[in-house]
Amino acid sequence: MTDDRHTNLERLGPLRGIAEAVSLFTILPGPYLSDVDRPLARRAITAFPWLGLCLGVVAGGIVALVLGLGAGSWLAGILALCWLAGATGGFHLDGVADTADGLGSRATSEKALAIMKKSDIGPMGVISIVLVLLIDAAAVVSLAGTAGPGAWWRVAIVVGLGPALGRAAILFATMTAVPCARPGGFGSLVAGVTTPRSAAINLTALGCVCALAGLLAGGWVWCLVAIGCAGATLLIAQGWIHHLVRRLSGMTGDTFGSINEVTQMTFWVLTSLTLAAVS
Repeated sequence: MTDDRHTNLERLGPLRGIAEAVSLFTILPGPYLSDVDRPLARRAITAFPWLGLCLGVVAGGIVALVLGLGAGSWLAGILALCWLAGATGGFHLDGVADTADGLGSRATSEKALAIMKKSDIGPMGVISIVLVLLIDAAAVVSLAGTAGPGAWWRVAIVVGLGPALGRAAILFATMTAVPCARPGGFGSLVAGVTTPRSAAINLTALGCVCALAGLLAGGWVWCLVAIGCAGATLLIAQGWIHHLVRRLSGMTGDTFGSINEVTQMTFWVLTSLTLAAVS
């Protein structure tokens, strides 16, 4: 039975990685994975940005529907965030909380990692989750105000790119040169699975998607904004990854969650500010 399921996955061809990423990184219905090994982890991480794009398309659709009905930008943003959190089981946000507790302790890397491993969430973790969600929702509200009445589809396109870029940043965090802070955990399974060539191909393709999305949303101005904000966002993500490695001596499953959420938030904020400046 298990072998047949794996054979079916092989028949998916290029979509196999996305199917495996769905099973690993969401609570959505996906294929049964009897054994999660390094090759599977490599395929799933390579497909991670495209899983993010799929999740983002649904989030953008929610925003488009709510704004199109005239129900307000705050409701649109909150419902989109509910979808993203619900589809992933909230474990990216949990990573934000645990990472904040570890960093906020100002303890040594060993003690910080021990704090992050605990199941409870401290004050820093709660504050971090609240702030991230508030900033995300406010960014959607800002985008809706900048795009103007009737331009709900523009807002939906920008919102849809956020989850893709958030997960694209994980490619940097899983490069072969980035150490793993906690051997034996989930982070160790995906640590070092991304090669420079794989990252370059995926990021180039995602850059083309951002350019096309911006062009469709608002012509060359929005195209340049999308490319520029995406590039700046990934640079900031690299800085965040460097800080985490320096502070915690490497990556963990929790830090991957924080990288995803921080990068997604950064893109939405930068896009909101840039579009407000050029409009």
